[in-house]
Amino acid sequence: MTDPFDRSFRDRVLAGETLLGLFIDLGSAASAELCGSVGYDWLLVDLEHGSGGEADLADQFRAIAAAGDSAPLVRPQSGERIRIGRALDLGARGVMVPRLESADQARDAVAALRYPPDGIRGVATRVRGAGLGVVGHADVKRLNERVVGIIQIESRGGLEDADAIAAIDGVDVLFVGPADLSHSLGIPGQFQHADYLAALDRVVAACRAHGKAAGILVYDTAVVARHLELGFSFVGIGADAGFVVEGARRSLAALRG
Repeated sequence: MTDPFDRSFRDRVLAGETLLGLFIDLGSAASAELCGSVGYDWLLVDLEHGSGGEADLADQFRAIAAAGDSAPLVRPQSGERIRIGRALDLGARGVMVPRLESADQARDAVAALRYPPDGIRGVATRVRGAGLGVVGHADVKRLNERVVGIIQIESRGGLEDADAIAAIDGVDVLFVGPADLSHSLGIPGQFQHADYLAALDRVVAACRAHGKAAGILVYDTAVVARHLELGFSFVGIGADAGFVVEGARRSLAALRG
């Protein structure tokens, strides 16, 4: 087990370091291990849209830890306390909360990331997320300091409250979901539309004003540099499922061509 109090990944996030990650959609420990061996800064197991469930998390986290130094993150199905708590108990170093519409909802989600008195996370010291029983009750509060809180901005409500969300203690990253946000704005998939670009600027400005990191998911490595120039530092570059499809399609096209 790594040091249960190690908050170095969160420190890197808040320092604005460029951190590149990958979504893990396949629900596979083998895939998680392969991706972990590559050297991404973070790997996010996606329970909202991915193939796996909570029962698969522990094996995927063990595979990631065995393969390298990528920080294991989770996007749960929702921002409910039990969903967030389960992800953290199983070993997530941070949680990406989807589908929030307001600063009040973000505040409730952040409370679920931390043990009392800072939050409402249930205390269980024997779990992976608390060092498998090595952390005593007097030190439980220190575990709060390592958790990375990632709030998705993917709706009109979230965008309108971006500044208020970034101001919340415990929100470390505002993470744009491009597809959902563009659909919410009425410009589905139009990532060069003026309204979408203005939304990106609004998110980055909120993060800069409050010392938080701006994040986004992209599927084309050619556009990463442009997003870094815009001010994004926490960047997801596709997903393992996408790589499988892309590789299979490319091989078949080459053979048929």
